Amino acid sequence: MFTQAIEKILADACTPAVVRAVEQGQSPAALWQALEDSGFLELLSTEEDGGAGLALADVYPILLAFGRYALPVPAAQSIAARALLQGSGVRAPAGMLTLAGSARREADGSLCAAQVSFGLLAQFALVNLDGDLLLLDCAQAQREPAGGHGTLFATLRWPAAAVPAAIASNGEALRSFSAAIQAAAMAGAMEWLFGKTLEYCNDRVQFGKAIGKFQTVQHQLSVMAEQVAAAGVAAALAFCGSQPVPALLPAAIGKARTAMAVPLVAATAHALHGAIGVTEELDLQLYTRRLHEWRLAEGSEHYWNRIVGEALLASAPLGASEFVRTVTQSA
Repeated sequence: MFTQAIEKILADACTPAVVRAVEQGQSPAALWQALEDSGFLELLSTEEDGGAGLALADVYPILLAFGRYALPVPAAQSIAARALLQGSGVRAPAGMLTLAGSARREADGSLCAAQVSFGLLAQFALVNLDGDLLLLDCAQAQREPAGGHGTLFATLRWPAAAVPAAIASNGEALRSFSAAIQAAAMAGAMEWLFGKTLEYCNDRVQFGKAIGKFQTVQHQLSVMAEQVAAAGVAAALAFCGSQPVPALLPAAIGKARTAMAVPLVAATAHALHGAIGVTEELDLQLYTRRLHEWRLAEGSEHYWNRIVGEALLASAPLGASEFVRTVTQSA
C-alpha cells in the first residue's frame, strides 16, 4: 500500500525533467512538499510520535523506489533521521534533513563533513562525530560541491561557534543506516537501468533483427541481470531484523555488494546503448552518474568489505558459509 502510494507521487512529481532542473539549481520545494505532505517522512517514527511505526523491511521497497526514480532530495535520509532521533528527546526539524556518516573536528574547533549526500540542498544535517550524534544547521555551513557534473553532494564545514553539543551517542548507527540507504538507492537505480537496457535491446534493430537476439548481447544482459539481482538481495538484507536501525554487518554486506555491482552494470548499460549511451539527453546518465557517487558515499566496497572480513576472521572457527548463515539468520 505505502509503496504504491509513493510510486504514484514519484511518477507525477519526480520526472527526469524535474531531476535535471534540480541539478541545474532550480528549487526542489514542490517535490519536497509533496513528499512531506504525504507523511512518508514519518514511516519509521513510532505511532506515539505521529508516525506509521513500520519495520525496516516494510520501508525497504520505498527506498528502492527512491533509487528507481533518481530522487534528487534527501527523503530517505530524513526518514532515517527520525528513527535515529528516537529516544534522544530531540524532534527532527522541518525541512530537508540529511545524514553525514562521519565528520572530523579541525584544530580550530570547526567541523568538516566530506561528501555529504544532498549536502548542496539540505537545510539540516544529522552528523556522526566519533560516535556522537549532532544536529547541525546547514545554513551556517560553508558548502563545496563534492562530485562531478550535476552533483548534489557537498563537503560541509561549520565554524566552531555553530557546532552544538551532542544529543545522543548512536553516531555509528547513523553511518550504518546511511550506508544501507545508499545500498537501497543503488539497487533501485540498477533495477531501472537493467529494465531500460533490456527494453532498448529488444527495440533496437540491426542486421534485420533486434540486437537483443544476438548471443553476445544476451550474454552481457544475463551477466548484468545477475549483478542486479545479487545487489537487490544484499541491499534487502540490510533492512531485515526487528530493530529500527540496520545492524552493522548486514548494512556492510549490502553496501559492499551493491557497490561492487556498479562498475559492471553501468558500463554494460552504456555499452549496449551504443553511441547514444554517452549523451546528456538520454536519461541513462542520470542514473549511472548517481550510481558512481552512491558507490563511494560512506565508503566504497573496499571499506565495507574490510568490516565484513574482520568480522569473519573474528568469528573463527566458523567458516565463510557458516558465517554468512549466522549473519543472515540474525538479520
